[in-house]
This record gives sequence, structure tokens and C-alpha cells, in this order.
Amino acid sequence: MAQSVLTIDLGAICANWRALAAMNDGETAAVVKANAYGLGAAKVAKALADEGARTFFVAQAEEGVSLRGALGSGPKIYVFGGHMDGDADLIRQADLVPMINSIDQMLRHVEALPGHPFGIQLDSGMNRLGMEPAEWSALREIALSQNPVLVMSHLACADDASHGMNEFQLQTFRQMTDGIDAPRSLAATGGVVMGAAYHFDMTRPGIGLYGGLPFVEARPVVSLSIPVIQVRDVNPGESVGYGNSWVARVQSRIATISAGYADGIIRAMGPKAHVWAGETRCKIVGRISMDLIGVDVGPVKDMPDRVELMGRHQSIDTLADAAGTIGYEILTSLGTRYARTYIST
Repeated sequence: MAQSVLTIDLGAICANWRALAAMNDGETAAVVKANAYGLGAAKVAKALADEGARTFFVAQAEEGVSLRGALGSGPKIYVFGGHMDGDADLIRQADLVPMINSIDQMLRHVEALPGHPFGIQLDSGMNRLGMEPAEWSALREIALSQNPVLVMSHLACADDASHGMNEFQLQTFRQMTDGIDAPRSLAATGGVVMGAAYHFDMTRPGIGLYGGLPFVEARPVVSLSIPVIQVRDVNPGESVGYGNSWVARVQSRIATISAGYADGIIRAMGPKAHVWAGETRCKIVGRISMDLIGVDVGPVKDMPDRVELMGRHQSIDTLADAAGTIGYEILTSLGTRYARTYIST
């Protein structure tokens, strides 16, 4: 089989959700935007719903429609992007809850869908989505009179618990929301880990569900095994891959494995990344190409027919470090050519 196998452990996702939920006294939602960070929103959300999750977050109304089709009626589905122009039918038909980000969105929503539930997103300092303090001050009484079902903001630096921005945003969010009756939410995964001050009425973990930092205790969720197509001897002075970027200094054994940047394996990780052949760590050599990767398997005694890029030996964040990026990008880049297998351990 020349196809790489991506194994997604739904049991581990549910275990991570339970562990994060145990850290706070309020409701714990689940963020499943971007197709559950590339792992399959329908399957992930159904597993989490069976585990007890009743609230989910997506980025766009179209994602919410697909998720509603998978979950059926009952669970709440919030849309971070709010009520965009043309979304009214989608929001109504799929019973979505838009997180209103501006006065314009507020007007659009109450005019197109009077009485339909909505939430409010506030900008506590990230300058991305949500109403800034002045805008919120102008709209606050009108918005609260319409009974929003949630008021939230988002932390910019929660992956670094010691960053001063966290405390600044916490105080700003409190100043903007203390005294309101609506439920409040500030913490994604990083905020959950930072403690009770950030939890409020609802937490909404994302990356921690899928095995990523900053939830250090997360169970691994993803494993990726790649078939070995060919093993060859390479003499000193011979090069491997495009551009002659790697040249053998000694007699070497090089395996060519069946995956590449077309499968979401980030090209930039090549010079620093490794795979595992059984219990032996093997360096990637040469440039990662569209469909193929060269690996130095000289240290391997019994060559397996597959190697591991992610899994028991190597996390998404280890790969992210090699590529100079973050675990989120590793997951959401995963391509469509993998044979996807779902398990529950």
C-alpha cells in the first residue's frame, strides 16, 4: 500500500476534553472550526457530543451548517465570524448562534432575524474580532436589552502564561462585562490551563483537544505512518533530492518515503525534521518534495515497510518546531491523500 495512513484517536480527543472540563466549574464547549483542526469535524463533534459536550464553535456559518447536519438538533453551534451579509438563511435553517462583532452585524442580525439567539464578541486588546470598548459602550444597553446568550473575548498570548497581556485582557474584559447577566467566556485552551480567574461561565478549548500545546498533559491524538518505497545506497559525494541540498559525507543508506508537501508536510521542516523507523530516529535529508521525502536510515538494523512521522515518538509540536511554526498549522495542513482511520482508545 503506497498510501500514508493518518490515524485519529477519537477516544484521546474525548479524554482531553474531559481533562480540560475537569479544570473548571462552568460549561466546557469544543472548538471544531477548520474541520476540527483538519481531523474531521463530523466525526470529532459526534464523539464529543456522545461524551457530553453540548456546545460547539465554528468560524463561519457554512461550517455551522455542515456541523448541524452531522449533529442534528440539540447542541448549540456558535459562529465566531458572526452574522455576515447573506448568512441569515443559513443561521435560521441550521439554528446557529452568531457571535456579533460590530454595530453593523448587530443591526443586520436584529433586522433579518428578530428574536433569533445571538452572542456578543468583545475586543479586549487583540485587535482582531469583536467590539472595542468605545463601540461596546455605545451599543451595550441596546445589545443587552436583546438578551445575548453569551458574551466572549479571546486572549492573544495565552500560550505564554507569564505574558503580561493575559492579565491586561482579563482586567479589560471584566471592566467591559462585570455586572451583566449573560454568561461570559474568555478562555480557550491556554486560558483553561492558566486557572480559575480566566474561566468565567464557559471555556472553549480547541488545540488542547487535539493533543497540542499549551495543554502539556494532552493525550496524543494523531499518528501518521508513511510507506517506504525504496532504499538505496548513496556514496560519499552523491546528493539526494532537488537542488543538491544534501550531500553524503560517508557511505549512506537512504529511504524514499511516499509523502510530501502535497500531503501537508511542510517543506520548511526538512533540514531539522526526523521520522522514526521502529525505535530508531532517522533524519530527513534533502528537500521535501511534492510526493516524496528522503530519509537517512543508516542506523536502522531491521528496516520496516513504514515509518512514523507523527505518533508515539513525535508530537505535532515537535514537527512544528522543526518547521518554525505551530501545531495548529501542522494539523490544519494535513492533506486529502491519506487513508484516514478513526479509532477510540
